[in-house]
Formats: sequence, C-alpha cells, structure tokens
Amino acid sequence: MAFSAALRRASTSAPLLRRALGGGHGTFHSFLLRSLPSVSRTAPSSPFASPFSSSSSAVAKKPSSDSTLLRVIDSEIKCAEECDDHDRVEEIPEGFPFEVQDEKGLNIITLRRSYQGESIEVVVSMPSLVTGEEPDREREAENGEDGEGAGEENERPSQSSIPLTVNVTKGDGLSLEFTCTAYPDEIVIDSMSVRENKQSDEEMLAYEGPDFNDLDENLQKAFHKYLEIRGISPMTTNFLHEYMINKDSREYLLWLKNLKQFIQK
Repeated sequence: MAFSAALRRASTSAPLLRRALGGGHGTFHSFLLRSLPSVSRTAPSSPFASPFSSSSSAVAKKPSSDSTLLRVIDSEIKCAEECDDHDRVEEIPEGFPFEVQDEKGLNIITLRRSYQGESIEVVVSMPSLVTGEEPDREREAENGEDGEGAGEENERPSQSSIPLTVNVTKGDGLSLEFTCTAYPDEIVIDSMSVRENKQSDEEMLAYEGPDFNDLDENLQKAFHKYLEIRGISPMTTNFLHEYMINKDSREYLLWLKNLKQFIQK
C-alpha cells in the first residue's frame, strides 16, 4: 500500500516538475534518472512508507461483548457462592458400605467395596432433579384429564432420580452389570447383562438376555434382593441423592470460574 501511494504522489507531481524545469519530456526523464538513486537511499519520513510500523502491531482491544459476558459470569459466580450447597460437605453415614471416590471436574462419583470375594463398583451420575409441577400434568389439567389409568409410569418422572451403573465382578473377570435408576422410595433395575473384562466384537454382539421387565416377577424380586445385600439399598441411594446435589453445585461453580478465566485471556 505504501509503494502504491508513492507511485500516486510521483505521478501527481510530474507535471509540476516538468514546468519547474522548463524542459520537455527528455529533460524530465534525465532529472528522474539523477534523482531516483538519491531518493532510494533516503529513509522514508512518512509512517505510511513502512507496512510493518509499530502502530500496526498493536494488540486489538477485546470486543465490548466480552466485557458484558464477564459481568454476567461474575454475577452468576456471586449467586453460586452465596448458595449453601457449594461448600457443604455431606457426612458419610455410619455403616455406609462403600468407599467414595470423588474427583473434581467429573460429573460422576465411583463407589467401591468387596463382598465375599466379589469386587463391586457403582458409578453414580448427576441427579435428574424435578421441582414444581410437571409440564405433562399441567397439560393434562388444561385438557380436563384426571390422569387416572396412567399408572406409575406417569408418577415416576415427577420424582427426582439418580442413574446408577452397578458392576459385580468375580475373581475370573466375569461380571454382572446392572443399569438402575434410584428414586426416593425405590430402586428400579432398567437392564442387566453378563460381561467379560475384555470384550471382543463377537462378545459385544452376544445375546444379553431379555428386557428386565419381561423376566418372571419372582426373578426380578430376587435380583433386587441380590443388589440390596451388596449395598444398593434405599438408605444408600438417599445419601447419594443429597451428595450428588452438593457435587453438582460445586462443579457448577468450578465451571463458571474456568469459563471466566478463559474469557479473560
């Protein structure tokens, strides 16, 4: 750009130079030949002569939207810090059968214990919290439906719950895996399967049994008792419910602070 500007200045001043010299085309040409070497050795005095001047290397300011975002994040951090749950430590009840492994930054905790030669591992995910009136019930009220006949299937979603994955592993590596949902008053087994420690492609496609709800009722009750004896009881899951609510608050506050740190960079 500086080079083009110089050419434009030279072409603009050419008629003036010709009139000043009082000569024709040849005289002007010889003047340029004598003058150009000295011009090339002279350092440019104009800042436009250098495309890499210090002014062009200045760091651009952050957009105003970033400042607005930071103010909103700060406000949310303040609200989160004022919440009682973020720094609350849930005391493990006496007789709790599991060792709790809780790593900062993860949305799960892991419970471990041994029972009669078995290794039991429970992965507990963040709770699904339900507060206020459920939208489905509001729609039913608007439509004049009383909800009768909907059964327990419509009652369960209105309750908070915790997803659990329970692995009971024998010494040879064979394990029984349960996928469960823990409600305040009961534990529902959603599915179960027998697994190897290291599964091949064929084993991953192996038959895993029927849907748990299709099993004989007595067999379902027996598996519920099987888990209860190994520590998966309402007492355990009620404690986990409170524990995971507090963890959710702590992780949210940590997430906000990490987000703020990123925006500030």
